Amino acid sequence: MQFFHIFIELVVGYIALFLITKLLGKTQITQITTFDFISALVLGELVGNAFYDEKIGLIEILFAIAIWGMLIFGTEILTQKKKGVRGLLEGNPSIVVRKGQIDYNQLRKNHLDINQLQHLLRKKDTFTIRECEYAILETDGSISVLKKPPFQTPTTQDLKLPLHEVHLPVTLILDGEIVYDNLQSIGWNEKDLEAEIEKAGVLSAKEVLYAEWLKGKPLHIQTYKSSP
Repeated sequence: MQFFHIFIELVVGYIALFLITKLLGKTQITQITTFDFISALVLGELVGNAFYDEKIGLIEILFAIAIWGMLIFGTEILTQKKKGVRGLLEGNPSIVVRKGQIDYNQLRKNHLDINQLQHLLRKKDTFTIRECEYAILETDGSISVLKKPPFQTPTTQDLKLPLHEVHLPVTLILDGEIVYDNLQSIGWNEKDLEAEIEKAGVLSAKEVLYAEWLKGKPLHIQTYKSSP
């Protein structure tokens, strides 16, 4: 009975956490702030700690998750409608390099030292402060860099090259399995795909580790044998 009780709590807790994370949206991962990080930890702990307390049942677990989820969801709605609250809970971006000069006051305010700033800049392919015109510390801890004009990557317009239409690459085979939704999105069927991979000397999609389609280009195929 004890194992059955643990099983039921895990299943119910899993479903409840799944529903809450779906309700809260993708910002819990993709645009995580300090507040989001803490809220995600607490949400997991509410379920995890309940398994070690025999006095807490399913009703208590669901109640705790529901209340916490409502609080976080209410906070998200509030931050969307009230800019002042948004800055309080999520923080504001800080300009840590302004016109090529490090803003020491902003570094100190954000508890960032020079070495950490250099580390963040290197992640943006900026290995010297001389190349940096502006650097903005975002609310999730990442940094955005605007380089000085001599160090900026030239665009097609700058080079006066002819413009071409941009297309998204589409994955057609992944780990030996055909991605049928992607296949349909480009107007192909399975026979079309088989014909293309046969041209590359591959007998079956099961032999393909990865296959990518890009309009106007030959099908890119990597087999398990060619993988290092």
